[in-house]
Amino acid sequence: MDPKPETNPLPQSVRDNLYIANTLIDVGLRADCTIDRRFRDLTDPKIPANSTPVDGVKSYDVTINDPCWFRVYVPDATTKNLPLVVYYHGGGFAYYGPDSAPFDGLCRRFASRFPAIVVSASYRLIPEYRYPAQYEDGFNVLKFLDDSQNRNKLPKNADLKNCFVFGDSAGANLAHQVCVRAAGYKFQHIKVMGLVALQPYFGGEQRVASEISSENRLGLHLNQTDFYWNVFQPHNGDEKWDRDNEVINVSGPNAIDLTVLDFPTTLVVIGGRDILEDRQRNYFVWLKNSGKEAYMEEYKYMFHAFYTFPELPEAIHVLSVIKEFINKQMKMNTTRQSRL
Repeated sequence: MDPKPETNPLPQSVRDNLYIANTLIDVGLRADCTIDRRFRDLTDPKIPANSTPVDGVKSYDVTINDPCWFRVYVPDATTKNLPLVVYYHGGGFAYYGPDSAPFDGLCRRFASRFPAIVVSASYRLIPEYRYPAQYEDGFNVLKFLDDSQNRNKLPKNADLKNCFVFGDSAGANLAHQVCVRAAGYKFQHIKVMGLVALQPYFGGEQRVASEISSENRLGLHLNQTDFYWNVFQPHNGDEKWDRDNEVINVSGPNAIDLTVLDFPTTLVVIGGRDILEDRQRNYFVWLKNSGKEAYMEEYKYMFHAFYTFPELPEAIHVLSVIKEFINKQMKMNTTRQSRL
């Protein structure tokens, strides 16, 4: 693997894009806990599925139910069996979809570089749909893919026994919760072999140092995370809810007992200038302390969602890290199966 790059300072074009995106998000966050998405949508172009390969990858869409669907990415690969990657996009649970340009491009890179069959899943967004709608939609994707009646929705060379759950930001929070549920569910065909958490979105009642650091203001902003968590919580006022619950502060005082679960090996990717950096480190330590196999990859100068900027060397390097992680888990799975 090539040496880890350290891009500092960031290209001005990247800084400008981050500034514009955050400004448009802030304009749309309303005091009445609603979101005006017209401003953010100005920088969220939608990419249609394409049966003609683009960068060696074709794509098509599959409907689960209204309004949930997913996009499948199929590389031009001659390998008989390819791992299945189920991916959940970021956006604070409030924005984007599988057809959003940054995530369509990211999943296309996943499919071509690993290579893998990639399923990029939609889920209902806040504030229109609150917890637990997102987690229900996320887990329903795995159940849908596991159903024998839906096997024709994926290419024949999709290896369900080597399934990897991916997520970035809010999607990584969702991916974690999907893996928690999967650990207690008896699938017919799917075997979750690994979790890849790209800068997972977690919170808590008390501020951590990285959230208030002056160096971490380029990407995700604290006012945004506060807003998203406020409108993520259930409408039912009788339900006790604070940010130290098990779905927001997953490794906090009310964390579930992960030691009793068959939780998959996890790769946690961290950016050194992400306001969520400390919470992501806490998550990694919690996984290790729970007796789970976990790895952490850190990019010193990277901001939240850096992996969606392919012009950054770090965004390319992390693909190699993830590829190595997938190959290692698949090799271990093959060895394990040969001993049975």
